[in-house]
Order: sequence, then C-alpha cells, then structure tokens
Amino acid sequence: MRVMGLDYGDRNIGVAVSDAFGWTAQGVGVVQKRRDGGEFEAIAKLASEHEVTEFVVGLPKNMNGTIGPRGEICIAFAQDLQQKLNVPVHLWDERLTTVAAERTLLEADVSRKKRKLVVDKMAAALILQNYLDSKTKR
Repeated sequence: MRVMGLDYGDRNIGVAVSDAFGWTAQGVGVVQKRRDGGEFEAIAKLASEHEVTEFVVGLPKNMNGTIGPRGEICIAFAQDLQQKLNVPVHLWDERLTTVAAERTLLEADVSRKKRKLVVDKMAAALILQNYLDSKTKR
C-alpha cells in the first residue's frame, strides 16, 4: 500500500509517494496545472507507476484553524480527484509546510532557481510524512 501526497498550488502540484510500508515519504516530481484538467491524467499515471492506493492532499488552513478561499479550492480539487480516480482521498493540514521546505532548502544553500524547481515536491513530501507519522502513532 503506497500513499501519494499532493501539494496543490496555483501553477504546480508537488507530488510525493510513500514507501511500501507507509513509513517514509519521498518527493517524486511536480505536475504542471493545465487549463484542460490534464493534471489529473498526469497524477493518475504517476499513481499507476507507483501502485498508489490512496491520496493525501494538503489543506491550507488559516493560522486560527479556519478554512479560507485557498482551502476551499484544495477541497474542490480533492473531491474532483476522488471522483476521477475513484480512490480514497484524505485532506491533511499543511500549514507552514512550504515555509519549512523553503527554510530547509535555504539552510542547504540551494540557489533560488533550484529552490523554485523543488520546493513544491519537498512540501508534498512534508505533508505526506506528517500524515504517515500520524498514522503510526495510533
């Protein structure tokens, strides 16, 4: 059983996949959003390649825990994903994951250009790892 984590952004969707045991998350790539909804096909292809059985979509909440316009967009994306791929989709609080990913890349002295290429993938890995960690603590 593998889980795919998605960091849904305005232009890109960061993608991460768990190992077969559901212990660790690894970033696998970034899917470009398209006007024709082609991102769902790209995600389905990656899910098939990695034998994914469920998804976790990052849910951006406000710092007070409420869901704003960005969160509503992610909820709609998660619902579309569940309908189109017919697999379980979970929403997971992603507050500050992009900030944590940026900070980690800055500390690793990654250039701005390279950070821009990998930050979405890294944020997806953080979202997925937090989700996996919560499952093992039960």
